[in-house]
Amino acid sequence: MKIFILSLLFTTFLFSKVQLIKKENSDSNTTLLVIGGIHGNEPGGYEAASILATHYTVYSKNLWIIPNLNQESIIRNLRGVNGDMNRKFAYIKKKDKDKDIINEIKKIILSPKVSLVLNLHDGHGFYRKENQSTVFNPNAWGQTCVIDQCNLKENQPFGNLNEIALSVKESINKKLLKEHHSFNVKNTNTQYDDEAMQLSLTYFSVTNSKPAFAIETSKNLSTLSQKVFYQLLAIEEYMNVMGIKFSKDFQLNEKDIAKILHNYGYLKINKNILFNLSDIKKSLSYIPIKSKDNLFEFSHPLGGIRKLKGNYSVFIGNRLITKLKPQYFNMSKSCPNTLDFLIDGEYKSLPKATEFYVNADFKVVENEALRVNVIGYHSRKGAKESNVSISLSKLNKNYSIDKQHKIYRIEFYYKDEFCSMVMAHFK
Repeated sequence: MKIFILSLLFTTFLFSKVQLIKKENSDSNTTLLVIGGIHGNEPGGYEAASILATHYTVYSKNLWIIPNLNQESIIRNLRGVNGDMNRKFAYIKKKDKDKDIINEIKKIILSPKVSLVLNLHDGHGFYRKENQSTVFNPNAWGQTCVIDQCNLKENQPFGNLNEIALSVKESINKKLLKEHHSFNVKNTNTQYDDEAMQLSLTYFSVTNSKPAFAIETSKNLSTLSQKVFYQLLAIEEYMNVMGIKFSKDFQLNEKDIAKILHNYGYLKINKNILFNLSDIKKSLSYIPIKSKDNLFEFSHPLGGIRKLKGNYSVFIGNRLITKLKPQYFNMSKSCPNTLDFLIDGEYKSLPKATEFYVNADFKVVENEALRVNVIGYHSRKGAKESNVSISLSKLNKNYSIDKQHKIYRIEFYYKDEFCSMVMAHFK
């Protein structure tokens, strides 16, 4: 199997490109395309797509994933900062800020490899064919497999939309967390009955002979974990329909999903700084970066950066993880790729932009070409901070990068230019 995921680092662009993650095999051209985040205020969909990208392995056929189609809207937790992106597939104005994304996703959908499209949403209420209440009624969208019509052209693979949706619904309803979470099939009969849906991604797909479904989990579910649970349950059923063999590295339950949702992964900046986002303070100051053209790479596919008032806000999905207050430096081209340490008395050579664990103390082995700055360690004026044994007790906890005051920055400079940063993590 080939997995194309930028070596598990996802580069943050200025909201102008579609992040397409491909998990491919050579046995077939049959491909499921899963799209999350077309609406930025529907986290069940985009969080499920992110987990699909990072925690599933595909052994047959192909899985393509776009976890964060509308990235800027996700960060700002809005349906669409430039209007409803899911109403721009029939026509879009030349000056619309979403135009490049719409054109790119259309090309991906129309790829000859794509066999079936899933568009992930969170919808209000719980769909019922009969009116039961303001939450359970025919106008609700939550807990549905949505189709635009019953069938595509005769004998087209996966063109029996209604039959597939009914099968998926029946399978989901055998695994409900609570009885009232039951799924139904909602046929919008788009061509004749729903002018708004005629502008949508799924209708664009089916009118171009691409089988497409929307999965709508309910916004009225009590937790994000429940929404993601049902999204993944539905996606797995569609993979079963397509004969896609897969495995995952967790159990599909609320507890395991909640644990994954709170793992924010790592952020690498300019390939010389690495932050563990699952254990970081709400704000960090004097981060040595460039004045422009910084490269931000996340191990989490929903990672994003928003620059505001000179600071860099770091997001995973719609969750603000930390704010970075920069100190601008030129990046040195004369830095070594490895740095030498004595950690608990043991010599280790480590790559730049990494972290290490220490019990008692560590010492940076002196390199005459480099200046060392251990953030939080107070040395005599002018004294070197290499070849000095540093324990946790010698560090000012106000300068830790984590909430437990166990992780500290070690910065390396060549003359007045920044080289790299290593994190010392005390156990």
